[in-house]
Amino acid sequence: MLTPNRRDFLSLLGGSAAAAAIGTRTAFAAPKPETFEFLFLTDTHLQPELNAAQGCDMAFKKARGVKADFALQGGDHVFDTMDVSKERALSLFDLYAKTEQDLGLKLYHTCGNHDCFGVSSKGKTSESDQLYGKKMFEEHFGRAYYSFDHKGVHFMVLDSVQPLPGGMGYEGHIDEAQLAWIADDLGKLSPTTPVIVSIHIPLVTAYESYLKAAPDGKTKRGSLSVNNSDLVVKQFEGRNVLGVLQGHTHIWETVTWHGVPYITGGAVSGNWWKGTHMGTAEGYTVVRVENGKMSTRYETYGFKSVAPENT
Repeated sequence: MLTPNRRDFLSLLGGSAAAAAIGTRTAFAAPKPETFEFLFLTDTHLQPELNAAQGCDMAFKKARGVKADFALQGGDHVFDTMDVSKERALSLFDLYAKTEQDLGLKLYHTCGNHDCFGVSSKGKTSESDQLYGKKMFEEHFGRAYYSFDHKGVHFMVLDSVQPLPGGMGYEGHIDEAQLAWIADDLGKLSPTTPVIVSIHIPLVTAYESYLKAAPDGKTKRGSLSVNNSDLVVKQFEGRNVLGVLQGHTHIWETVTWHGVPYITGGAVSGNWWKGTHMGTAEGYTVVRVENGKMSTRYETYGFKSVAPENT
């Protein structure tokens, strides 16, 4: 029997998206995509502190001025469920749900690391808890990876967060089951079908090149980007991937790799509600699909931090 949240999720996605989410979507000939816009809102990091709820409210109310068909949330809805009590984690998701209503749009959700309950608790939260890890996210929003179609474009929402055993954090990784699902989902499409991907931890980014060199010279790959991204990128070959929308690093960045633009969409929260992060202010991305191409622009909304720590 479906839970109420699951029923709501299937109803929200609509017929084609729901079918794709449970693996029953059938192949179709690629239609000509229509012109439309949608919002990519990532890293809201909603919390009661630092005027975060007011900031999200400001962002959502300004975003309502865009004639968007829907919004795609890029992960890290709340701050933070990785090492807090269940009561705190649930209260954050409840606060997010109330604030999200201000947007007044249909929303699709991507799972972020800070949305994964107890994964950095170092064993203080039991892995047998019914809401541990991504289960709390899935109770609120549905499956962590799925696909849907809109006006001739196929959207894939991927799950880049894999919890480590024993509450020891997470890594950016796409597991074997999801790799097989990606191959199957893409395999049902015409090679000319336009595809747009959403993922939280980036597949491709130059973020590390912007950082000061670490004394030990070690890479942070796996926490800053997906550590087996090459296996995903390879599946995009021969496909009409218009772009990949990413979150996690809180910067506005585009890196084109093998002809595909990988756009990291800044953060609604900026520097975790403490100003700008590496020069990127609080904001969101407006995505336009026109003539079979995807273009993006970054919109700020004038939030002023009560505890600025600009970077």
